Amino acid sequence: MNVSQTRSSDSVLWDLSDLYASPEDPRIAADQVALTDQAAAFARRYKGRLADLSADELATLLVAYEGLTDGLGKLGSYAYLLWSTDTENPVHGQLLQRITEFSSEISQTLVFVEVEYQAVSDERIAVWLASPALSRWRFYLDSTRRYKPHTLSEAEERILTQKSVTGAQAWIRYFDETLGAARFDLDGESLPEQDVLSKLHDPDRALRERAAASLTAGFAGMRRTLTYVFNTLLADKQINDRLRGFDRWISSRNLANLIDDASVDRLVQAVMRFYPVVQRYYGLKRRLLGYDRMMDYDRYAPVRETETRIDWNEAREIVVRAYTAFHPEMGRIADRFFEKAWIDAAIRPGKRGGAYSASTVPSAHPYVFMNYDGKWRDVQTLAHELGHAVHQYLARGQGALQCDTPLTTAETASVFGEMLVFQSLLEWQTDPKATLSMLMGKIDDTIATVFRQVSMNRFEEAMHTARRTEGELTSDRLSQLWIRTQRDLYGESVDLTDGYASWWCYIPHFLHTPGYVYAYAFGELLVLALYEEYLLRPDGFADRYLDLLRAGGSDWPEQLIRSAGVDIASPGFWEQGLHIFERMVNQAERLADEG
Repeated sequence: MNVSQTRSSDSVLWDLSDLYASPEDPRIAADQVALTDQAAAFARRYKGRLADLSADELATLLVAYEGLTDGLGKLGSYAYLLWSTDTENPVHGQLLQRITEFSSEISQTLVFVEVEYQAVSDERIAVWLASPALSRWRFYLDSTRRYKPHTLSEAEERILTQKSVTGAQAWIRYFDETLGAARFDLDGESLPEQDVLSKLHDPDRALRERAAASLTAGFAGMRRTLTYVFNTLLADKQINDRLRGFDRWISSRNLANLIDDASVDRLVQAVMRFYPVVQRYYGLKRRLLGYDRMMDYDRYAPVRETETRIDWNEAREIVVRAYTAFHPEMGRIADRFFEKAWIDAAIRPGKRGGAYSASTVPSAHPYVFMNYDGKWRDVQTLAHELGHAVHQYLARGQGALQCDTPLTTAETASVFGEMLVFQSLLEWQTDPKATLSMLMGKIDDTIATVFRQVSMNRFEEAMHTARRTEGELTSDRLSQLWIRTQRDLYGESVDLTDGYASWWCYIPHFLHTPGYVYAYAFGELLVLALYEEYLLRPDGFADRYLDLLRAGGSDWPEQLIRSAGVDIASPGFWEQGLHIFERMVNQAERLADEG
């Protein structure tokens, strides 16, 4: 039986009917009409008056504003979720574009709220913040003021919102559809990107090499197109940053993440100082694999020759059991996603690659998207995305304006979920060789989450800087920047093939959410510190942790995290997590020497 054709997850498709029944559901058009009327009435009632509202009146405005936000989010979530599972279906694409354009129109009607709010005097804001009537939204009202220096006039904001539909959003969709439709030739089969990427984790070295060559050949055919897409979106961001007064390409992302530029710089520099530990680890892995040279397609090779497949139901049991052992409520919530068909895990043509958990809106619930191929890393991906999902599910009580967390803390629950599953599996192991294999796999994941993401941040830094100083970049120039930042990470420990130089072109985060990638490193190092706190002081930790998740984005990140016993503002915080990683490498070296 061909595993690439038949998988235990092939029937794991989500049920989106809690949003809408189908693209033809009449409620979609009805909700559009209702939202249009509600937005118009909202604007008639409040436009030009926001600064004069009493605290009670502003509270009434915010309730209505949350309702509009929830309604728009429901439409947008359904259209995107439907499209992402089959990007080649024109009906799905048409609905996505229709809702995107509609959302832009409503956003233009509502843009006065942000513009007028930023124009209110600090004295008036202080009066509002002191009112009990607005206590529910206090953090939203306070933190939103950080955008004051970067908010344009209402007319300018309306133009930017309107043009984004045919600008950045259109190019991002084109990128996604291009990669979604791409097929890569491997061993006589024409496979989607995700199928071929999964082969890079296979124990068969020759297959990994062929898979890497297949991806390189496929990317080569799209190189010119994707280079143009990158250049266009890089220029678009440069224009937006200039208009809004951001000095650095990363500053707008940091502002959204509730973190300052200097703190992010410290994180990045701390991780880079530990690059030699990564290189030392790959020396160990090369030795265990018995290779003379470690190639780029060997980085994710398992150290034990196994092709064990984990059935979908077994993966469910593993994750839910680990979550339940930590906190029963966490396990119950995670299991609901399986029971209610809130997960789409089947790999199929046209489906987007990767994995995500879509928070959707507070009036509904999250959905989990992944491509489950039955490998151990897929179980970890399931644990990761369900961590997001539990976080998003619990945070719904904060309402549409405060349920979402900044990217810096958004990865906390996902990475913590992975850690719970990993530690649970590790405790059952009695075979030292199996323990070493699992530990090596965890180190591989940590390198991918912390160090590879920071190396990609360095590529983004180089790419945006070059686009702003040199003009349009060629494919070769982008490849040059990519390979330079990758060699900084791997040093002499991994040989990067010529073909690997073009692998910048398929990574969606660079375009979807510029600057996103360092959030993974932030989340992983934070979780290492949180997990150590859990081991040292377990009493009451699980309850405090769930309270942290319930809080969503209702306070500053350092305040929320401090409630769980960790101070991310303390000097040397990042080194704390990095030293935990180094201890993992030390442990792997000891186990290898003993074996």
